[in-house]
Amino acid sequence: MEVQLNDKKEQRLLLVDGMALLFRAYFATAYGGSIRRMKDGTPTNAVYGFMRYFWDAVERFEPTHIACCWDLGSKTFRSEQFTAYKANRPDCPEDLVPQFQLIRDVMDGFGIPNISAEGFEADDCIGTLSRLFRDDMHVYVLTGDHDMLQLVHERTTVVIMKKGHGNYAVYSPLSLMEERQLTPEQVVDVKGLMGDTADNYPGVKGIGEKTAHKLIQQYQSIEGILENLPELAKGVRTKIESDLEMLHLSRQLARINCDVPVECQMDVCVFAPERESVSAIFERLEMKSMISYVGM
Repeated sequence: MEVQLNDKKEQRLLLVDGMALLFRAYFATAYGGSIRRMKDGTPTNAVYGFMRYFWDAVERFEPTHIACCWDLGSKTFRSEQFTAYKANRPDCPEDLVPQFQLIRDVMDGFGIPNISAEGFEADDCIGTLSRLFRDDMHVYVLTGDHDMLQLVHERTTVVIMKKGHGNYAVYSPLSLMEERQLTPEQVVDVKGLMGDTADNYPGVKGIGEKTAHKLIQQYQSIEGILENLPELAKGVRTKIESDLEMLHLSRQLARINCDVPVECQMDVCVFAPERESVSAIFERLEMKSMISYVGM
């Protein structure tokens, strides 16, 4: 099947957080100990699960354009700023390692560009592409990472995958404000205050999510808090004054870089998969059932 684009149809770009989808797909299927494999023993459970998540989003949001973004390695500008950044992460499961290239091959088969940038994370590539393309089309960011909520914009919708296929929390500026009473920029400031245990940066020691939200909602920003330090409760003021350097560093680490040197032209992202190439990659991966699943 070759998708025919209607010129009158709204142009929609789906930016896929490949890292988030692949890890989610792996652990969702590996939890029970049963790993899908090819006849030669190559694991493919994460690839299979990724495709189910991915295709459900394609059917739901009907993108005209798609790009998939990836991390390249552990060394990024953030790890240079803070050596402990993500240092608490466990090693990648052995069965998942070969599947990173396999799923990139699948994206190639669909004609979907795989985007990454040396020294930056997938988040930064997504943030940059959303900034570059949102004036020309509506952008949808598919991820499981709530840090991406800082990218919400009138022309950028962040789609957070929840448990189960086809279950999403969809964020616009209005719904983000309604649910969390935060603007996208304030998402960064909250993370600067409370830190992030998953990414292993501390924020202000002793300030958790509840206090961080309360402070940002009352004073609007970290700058607003610092300008009004004398009126804060003594305990909170002391914590912030004692950790000012880490507060500013944590906010830097939390902020997605939307000015990454990525090369991706809009016409390269047009989603028009061809039956032959899609069928070939799934046959190679011994996933013939996936060919009919995606309607090829």
